[in-house]
Amino acid sequence: MPAADAMIENEQVYRAGAYSLLAALLRAAPDQALLDHLQFLSPGDDGERDALYDAMSSLAEAAREQNPSLLEDEYSALFIGIGKGEVVPYGSWYLTGFLMEQPLSDLRDDLRLLGFERNAGTSEPEDHVAAIFEVFSVMIADASGLSEQRRFFDTHMQPWLGRFFEDLGKARSSKFYKHVARFGAAFVDLEQDYLSMHS
Repeated sequence: MPAADAMIENEQVYRAGAYSLLAALLRAAPDQALLDHLQFLSPGDDGERDALYDAMSSLAEAAREQNPSLLEDEYSALFIGIGKGEVVPYGSWYLTGFLMEQPLSDLRDDLRLLGFERNAGTSEPEDHVAAIFEVFSVMIADASGLSEQRRFFDTHMQPWLGRFFEDLGKARSSKFYKHVARFGAAFVDLEQDYLSMHS
């Protein structure tokens, strides 16, 4: 494989892995295995420090200090609560102020066109942030074209993810998850630049 092709393939593996990691962190409180994985999160050693480098280092350090049972409480306070958590992790909420609105319908239409089917055992709407990250990770891993990725990102992700991560980072109960928010925000910013340059 030519060096340029290998570099592109490595980029896609990295991108898909980052989205899959964010999906896991936002789907449920991390267990000890995921925390152990996070401790070895490395931004690489190319000598450059940027927002993503600092965010990854911060998340890795925070993972070393966590107790999974306490993280269950933090996750519940942030995303579940009594009636509603401190942060609402749905695209429709950020785009319209309500759940189950037109953005969710539009997303479902796009998912059908892309060949995604809803899991019968899933109760969360498809515009949950973890579900969207899972879908995008699969799109990258399945080598969806970058122009298709950019259209999906610009339509269903970019308009609200920045505000979501900002709210998550500032939430009262956000201790470990403020580091997740910092990582997510830095990665999404980088992705916006990447897709603008390559699609």
